[in-house]
Amino acid sequence: MMKEKHISVLLNESISSLNLKENSVIVDATLGYGGHSSNILDRINKGYLFAFDQDSEAIRHSTDRLNKIGTNFTIIKSNFVHMKEELEKLGVNEVDGVLFDLGVSSPQLDDVERGFSFHNDAKLDMRMDREQELSAYEVVNNYSKEELARIFFKYGEDKFSNNIAKKIVEYRANKPIETTLELVEVIKTAVPMKFRIDKHPARQIFQAIRIEVNKELDVIEPAIEQALSLIKVGGRVAVITFHSLEDRLVKNIFKEKCAIDDRLRGMPNIPDEYLPDFKLVVNKAIIPSDEEIEANPRARSSKLRVIERVK
Repeated sequence: MMKEKHISVLLNESISSLNLKENSVIVDATLGYGGHSSNILDRINKGYLFAFDQDSEAIRHSTDRLNKIGTNFTIIKSNFVHMKEELEKLGVNEVDGVLFDLGVSSPQLDDVERGFSFHNDAKLDMRMDREQELSAYEVVNNYSKEELARIFFKYGEDKFSNNIAKKIVEYRANKPIETTLELVEVIKTAVPMKFRIDKHPARQIFQAIRIEVNKELDVIEPAIEQALSLIKVGGRVAVITFHSLEDRLVKNIFKEKCAIDDRLRGMPNIPDEYLPDFKLVVNKAIIPSDEEIEANPRARSSKLRVIERVK
């Protein structure tokens, strides 16, 4: 069963970073269970909120939550990579801000049946959109040893990627790997005991499989590009990430958008037309306070980066 409680990460910091006005038009690209959206809607009583999510259960929950605040919102069941296309269908060509909260929401992690957790037994699934075909079961049981090793190393940055892939292929030769804890036991056989003390040996492998199933990294760059093309002058895009792969992607995209041509560096007066269209709102990523991490340990690895259109 899904737990109702969900604590939005970097809530105050992300809401503040959007520089909301009462008439702002805002996109929450990752609605989830409505933590950020409800706070945004509460502040834009003359504005409008568009929210995206793939998870039908999250949409049902959030619709009820948002209806208690106002009716000036539209929820779109779609991956945020289709943001621009979906908004254009509604006649929306520009907005004041876009928020991305990447990763899996707490209720999805806590819902044992979804198969995201390596602590509870469930069928291998990990789909954010339960209507899509590819699941963790297909990845674990059908990918070649080379494909598994590649995603474990690329998306999990796990030093035992090759050995874990080898053990999975050996095990499934006798029977399919059907559940999360069955997979955990196979992973344990590939990781020496001394490397299991400080962290769970399946943590990075489950992350890698989840990223592969949901194509999480594939959609980040095109979605952020769309968000940047939608925001007005003075508008902002805020992105919360949860692991180094996501953060590196976002950091590099923002850095590139704010860069001045190397040939112009050092010039005393650079003409406006050669200045970048964007600026970083904060140079370094915003991280959660010690108090937030204590209240919500899942916030530990989160980072917030914010960019603003200046012309």
